[in-house]
Amino acid sequence: MLGHLGFSYIGLIYLLMLFIPNIIWSKNQPIDYDYTQENKILLLFERVGQICCSCSVVIFSDFNIASFSAWSFWLLASFLLMILYEICWVRYFTNEYTEENFYRSFYRIPVPLASLPVTAFLLLGIYGKVVWLIASSIILGIGHIGIHIQHLKAIK
Repeated sequence: MLGHLGFSYIGLIYLLMLFIPNIIWSKNQPIDYDYTQENKILLLFERVGQICCSCSVVIFSDFNIASFSAWSFWLLASFLLMILYEICWVRYFTNEYTEENFYRSFYRIPVPLASLPVTAFLLLGIYGKVVWLIASSIILGIGHIGIHIQHLKAIK
């Protein structure tokens, strides 16, 4: 449950799927985006969760593909959520760069650009049976999803 130290290529793939669109977004932020009113406690949770998730996902080899078993469905579900996350980024980048477009739901999934990757990392932690990623995902979710919901409420 604590994990086996070693490099995770699956973790690296997840981080690339996470960071590449976010780097592109940093140059294409919503025209009306204002982060100055973000809750500082949620921001602290988000930052701690980001650091802990980013580290734990690559330093434990438990996330790498193993022989197929019932546990593999956790990995498949996790990866499916990451694919949906990428689709949401394509949807954002091919439309207007507004907060309304950035925070809109995706097939009833609220704030998908926050909730999809957090849930994907949580499921990856369950797949690898690594408590550190599970806990980090929960901490990240509190902050990241909380901030996105705060922004969504501000624009309504």
